[in-house]
Amino acid sequence: MRFRIHAAIVAALLACTATACAGTDEEVTTKPKAPAAADTGAEKKDDGAKAEAAKKQQDAKVGDTIALKGLEAGHELDVTVVKVVDNAKPADEFFAPEDGNRWLGVQFQLVNTGSKAYSDAPMNGAKLVDDQGQQFQVVLGDISAGPSMQADVNLKPGSKALGWITFELPKKSKAATVQFGMDSGFSDQTGEWKLS
Repeated sequence: MRFRIHAAIVAALLACTATACAGTDEEVTTKPKAPAAADTGAEKKDDGAKAEAAKKQQDAKVGDTIALKGLEAGHELDVTVVKVVDNAKPADEFFAPEDGNRWLGVQFQLVNTGSKAYSDAPMNGAKLVDDQGQQFQVVLGDISAGPSMQADVNLKPGSKALGWITFELPKKSKAATVQFGMDSGFSDQTGEWKLS
């Protein structure tokens, strides 16, 4: 018999303390952080081309970074969805998706851009959403694509963490977006990336 511990259990236990700190201005942001502009001295594009380019960049996708803020002042992260592996293979023979399901791995990079050290369990703040609006939580399963995100991450300002977070969903579900929120998902701001 396989035992699965879902990050949602931990998140539910934290709800008592975290909800007391949470504000009321909740936001889901899909806007990627703009890449650093290079000053080449080239002629500027016309306003129509700029507007079209801005429209295409409204929704973050794989490879994009979203700047997020936590509950406490000085807690800020640049969060990047680096890679996605659908139908991810288990790293060992002990854990595997349930029959009729598959694993999808998302590699996240977290960079502490704030002024304070940041400690969290990043897996608690991640969720996968399919094209029907069904949400899927994290499973604790290592995949062959690489190392999992650590359960507890402690980052001083300027430090980063990189790792895979694994989700389990039905084989027939089409993954649409992945979300990430600081403070085990209880911060007022959540980042969202399109997967297709």
